[in-house]
Order: sequence, then C-alpha cells, then structure tokens
Amino acid sequence: MSYNGWTNHATWRVNLEMFDGYDPYDCGHSSDVEAYDLGLSLKEMAEESLEAQTGDAMSLAFSYAMAFLVDVNWTEIAQHMIDNYGERAA
Repeated sequence: MSYNGWTNHATWRVNLEMFDGYDPYDCGHSSDVEAYDLGLSLKEMAEESLEAQTGDAMSLAFSYAMAFLVDVNWTEIAQHMIDNYGERAA
C-alpha cells in the first residue's frame, strides 16, 4: 500500500519529519554514495535521534518508535535524497 507517492505511511512520515531538507553530501557522504548505504546511515541516524529524544533505550516510547521504524523503506528515502541533490546540482 502506498502513501502520498511513498512506499507507505512510515516512509513518508520519517522522510518528512526527520529528513526534509537534509543534504547527505553536506554531512560527509560522498557524491557517489549508493542508496542502500545511505539508507543504512539514515536508519542509524534516526535510531540515535529517537534514543536521544526519549532518553532511555528501554522506555516504552522508544520501543514503540522503533517498531514504527521497521516499516520504513530507507533505500527509498536515500534515493529520493540522491535524486533531489542531483537536480539541484545540475
């Protein structure tokens, strides 16, 4: 099931709320980064951000947030970033 042109609601929402305007090339990723590798990096960033916001990796809120992230298509978000950067660079 798709949502607003994205794989699903979780992917759309995480992209919008956590990564909107994020330029991976300004944060240490090379211009030839692969979507899969960038996706892994984005997932790690999101998990670290949630842990910092909840203050406790064992909390119920963190647990629910992590369960939500399972449905995110990280490669899709990464490819969207790569494509968006390419349009601005052209």
